[in-house]
Amino acid sequence: MDRLTSIALQVGAWRIDPQLGQMSCATQTVRLEARTMRLLLYLANRAGETVGIDELLDQVWSGVVVTQDSVYQAITALRRLLGDDAKQPTYIVTVPRLGYRLIAPVRAAEDPGSTVAPPSLPAPRAAMSRRIVLVCAAIALAGIAVFYWRSGLPDPRSVAVLPFLDLTSQAMDEEYFADGLTEELIDRLSSQAGFKVPAASASFFYKNKSLPPSRIARDLGVVYLLEGSLRESGNTLRIAARLTRAADGYVIWTKNFERPKADRLRIQDEIAREVVLALRESVP
Repeated sequence: MDRLTSIALQVGAWRIDPQLGQMSCATQTVRLEARTMRLLLYLANRAGETVGIDELLDQVWSGVVVTQDSVYQAITALRRLLGDDAKQPTYIVTVPRLGYRLIAPVRAAEDPGSTVAPPSLPAPRAAMSRRIVLVCAAIALAGIAVFYWRSGLPDPRSVAVLPFLDLTSQAMDEEYFADGLTEELIDRLSSQAGFKVPAASASFFYKNKSLPPSRIARDLGVVYLLEGSLRESGNTLRIAARLTRAADGYVIWTKNFERPKADRLRIQDEIAREVVLALRESVP
């Protein structure tokens, strides 16, 4: 990739700062894992073009042996961070059987301390940028409202699934799998009659944040927190899951799972099914 990988970019409503490893929109700042940043930058460098999955594997996952599932999960995670909708995208479009295309406008970002007025965009693109900024600000305000919403005592069968931690290596090569497992658990629990589960967007707000469980549960309006982590040993993934009662911090259920790494999507489905069965027996 060329110089776009080292300079700050404006991608739609988001300012991307590769050297800081973060992106920001309005008052919201999001830290990006290194591979997520490389994926975003590569798509930005090819804005408007369809980039194939094999090309992304070669360029973003260079030197790492992974399957196409890693690309699917990485794109899903990136869309979530951008606040994008796969069905009505304003950032990343899926081109069936071909790959992905970044459709948001991309340009070099102005120096935050500069007093020079930014160059004007053509009318349609300027209008689109304004709309995206308004949408981003609305999402941020809605998120703040949700996190500080209070409605009395939470439902006794309310459970928040917090992002599973990738403890496999310093490179965090399994972070996308951990995120995918978290979303699968949220989807599974949400479909179970009687369970009240905050959406993935609410749970992922607390990723990489060191807050007391009682504070997280209070913000999300839940009684229980489901947490977990991933480790690896050779070709085996070890997944630890535990259910905590936030009010007193007591662990009321915990279990370890070991599965081969060959089929990550199948692992997600199996672990999610077993956790749901265990929760139905553990949560009154």
